[in-house]
Amino acid sequence: MGFLLSFFGVSRRERQTLAKKEEAAEQLDQLPSWTASDNTLILQAFEWHVPADRRHWLRLKSALPEWKAIGVDQIWIPPGCKGMDPNGNGYDIYDLFDLGEFEQKGAISTKWGSRMELEEMMRRAHTLGIGVIWDAVLNHKAGAEYPERFDAVAVDPKQRGKEISKPLEIHGWTGFDFPGRGEMYSSMKYHWQHFSGVDWDDKRKKQEIYRILGPSKNWASDVSGENGNYDYLMFADLDHSHPEVYDDMLHWGTWITNSLSLSGMRLDAAKHFSTGFQKAFIEHVRATANPGFFVMGEYWTGDVLAIHDYLEKLDYQAVAYDVPLLVKFSELSYSRRTDLRGIFDGTLVQTKPDYAVTFVANHDTTPVASSFKLLAYALILLRKGGHPSLFYGDVYGIRARVKDPMTPACDGKLPILTQARKRYAYGEQEDYFDQPNCIGFVRYGNAYHPGLACVLSNGGPSRKRMFIGRQYTNCEWTDILGYHSTSVIIDKRGYGNFPVNAMSVSVWVDAAAIKRDGLKKDINVNIYDY
Repeated sequence: MGFLLSFFGVSRRERQTLAKKEEAAEQLDQLPSWTASDNTLILQAFEWHVPADRRHWLRLKSALPEWKAIGVDQIWIPPGCKGMDPNGNGYDIYDLFDLGEFEQKGAISTKWGSRMELEEMMRRAHTLGIGVIWDAVLNHKAGAEYPERFDAVAVDPKQRGKEISKPLEIHGWTGFDFPGRGEMYSSMKYHWQHFSGVDWDDKRKKQEIYRILGPSKNWASDVSGENGNYDYLMFADLDHSHPEVYDDMLHWGTWITNSLSLSGMRLDAAKHFSTGFQKAFIEHVRATANPGFFVMGEYWTGDVLAIHDYLEKLDYQAVAYDVPLLVKFSELSYSRRTDLRGIFDGTLVQTKPDYAVTFVANHDTTPVASSFKLLAYALILLRKGGHPSLFYGDVYGIRARVKDPMTPACDGKLPILTQARKRYAYGEQEDYFDQPNCIGFVRYGNAYHPGLACVLSNGGPSRKRMFIGRQYTNCEWTDILGYHSTSVIIDKRGYGNFPVNAMSVSVWVDAAAIKRDGLKKDINVNIYDY
C-alpha cells in the first residue's frame, strides 16, 4: 500500500504531515499572531567612515522619507555629544550636555552637525512617525582640561583584581570644567574622585591600567567578569557609585530625552559599567521623560548565558544584542563547516526572542563575509523573533576613502527584504531545516498581511518543497528578489517547489499580492549628495 501511495505521488508520511499542517492552518485565526501588530525595523543610521563634513544630521533628514518607504520605524543615530576629537565619532565622549552648541574642543558642531540641525532632523522624524534611538556613551570621559594628582595602584590588565604596584601618586587627566558651556544645563564639574580608573600617568609618562584609590572606591562589582573585572575599558572610567556622578547622569538622561523627544537609547559598552546603575537609569528616564523608553544594551559577548544574566539583572527592562548569532553568521560565512541547520542554536533570538537585537554588521564590527550577508539578513528580517537592526553601511556601502566607490551589500537587495518584512513576514512559521546547505521556512500570514516562503542555500543551486496552503492552489508565487523569472505554481495539495540559486536566497510571495502592493525596488545610493 505504501508503494502505491508513493507511486501516485503521495507517501504515507507526506499525508500525515499534510494533515497536521492543514489542521494547524485551520486554527491560525485563533492564535495571537493572527492579529499581531505590524513588524518594526531599526536602522543604524551611520557608519564609522561617514565624512567629518558636519552635514550628517542634514543627510539623515533628507533620507528619512525614503527609509520610511522601505519599512524603517526607528533610527539609531550616533553619539551626538561633544567628543574629545571634533572629527571623531563621539565614543571619545567629553561633554554629555553639548550637542553641537558650544565652542569646545576646537569646534561648535560635532562631527555630525549642529544642535539646530539635529533638532530639525528630529522634528522630521517625528512627523514621519519614525522613532529615534540615541547612542549613549556613559562608561567614561575623555579630553580633560588638565591632569590632577591622586593615589592609585597599577593592576594586571588580564586580572584587574591583581595589583602590580604599590600605591603611588600619579597625575591623571581627570579635570573637566567644560569652559565653553559653563553651567548651562548642568553645573557638575568632574574631578579625580568621580572616576574609578585611568590608563595614563602623566607624571611618569607611563601607560598602565590604574585603579584610583579613595574611601569606598573600587571597580564596580556588577560588570562583566572578563579579565577578572571588566569595569575599565578606556579613557577616564566613571565611578557610577559616586552620588554626584549618579545624579548628574540621571539628570542628563531626563534632559536629553525630553529635549529631543527620544524614543530610546543604546547603552554603549554595557558590560563595562554597573548594571545596577543601568537599571536605575532606565527606570528614572521612564518615570521622568518617556514611559515607553526603548533601551538596547550593547553587552558584547558570544556567551548567551552571560547575556541572560545581564538581562536578569536589569529585570528585563532592556533588550540586548544577539552577539552569539553574529558569531554564528561569521563562522558560517568563513568556515568549511557550512551546516545551516543549527544556525540558531545557542543564540539569544532562540532563547529570549523578545529581548534579542539581531544584526549582521554595525559601525565597528563587520565580521560576516559579503557572500553570506544576504542569507543573514533574510534570517533576521523575515523570521519570527528579535528586533532586527539594518546597517547603514550595508544599505549604502562603506565610505572608507573619499575616492572609493560605495558598493551596497547584498546586490542592493536590502530595501526589498525590508519591505518584505513590513508587508509579508507575518503569522506562524514552519521551518524546513532538513538539509545541511539548503534550508527554508514559510510564514503563513495573518489577518492583515499575506505570508511568504523563503529558501536559502550556502551551497549549490537547490529546491525546497514546502506547504503553503490549499487556498493557494493554482496560484502563481513570484521571487520578489528577481533571481528567478519563472513563477512557482502551488499544486492541489498546497505545496510549492521553490528554487534557489547557489549561495543565495529566494523569497516567494503570491503574485497577486505583489501586484496589489507594489515594491520599491531600490533607493538612492548617492547618500553623500545630500
